[in-house]
Amino acid sequence: MDANVLIKLYRINLMVIEKNLQGVSHEDSLYQPEPGGNSINWVLGHITATRNSVMKVMDKVPVWGGDEAAVYARGTDPTAGERKVIELDKILRDLRKSQDTLLQWLQQVSSEELEASNGDETKYEQLAFLQFHEAYHAGQIGILRRLTGKSGAIT
Repeated sequence: MDANVLIKLYRINLMVIEKNLQGVSHEDSLYQPEPGGNSINWVLGHITATRNSVMKVMDKVPVWGGDEAAVYARGTDPTAGERKVIELDKILRDLRKSQDTLLQWLQQVSSEELEASNGDETKYEQLAFLQFHEAYHAGQIGILRRLTGKSGAIT
């Protein structure tokens, strides 16, 4: 198992996210597409909340506590009821912080640890799936950016 592949892919994810967020304000990030769909704020929050699963695979401290992560759990609407959206800048800062932890761990992890069973899958397989999940949502941010009236950020 080659951790360098995961390092490259997670770096690409963050690069795509950051480019697509250039010029997007917190207010822009709350735009909810109709007839359905999630806002940029929710998608970025969901990516960051899912980094808790990444941290669990690595036996590291979660990115967010339960209350923050719950706002962006699958199927939630962060604008409903008691839920409070998190400022876009804070979400991005927390994602970047988790990125530092992730890349440091991947740069030092042994192939044996990546190949170790972690339930039904190896740690490598779990991290690869979580990377795919993140890339899927990173692409959504690009589409949502255009729905807010901004031009495409990646050419």
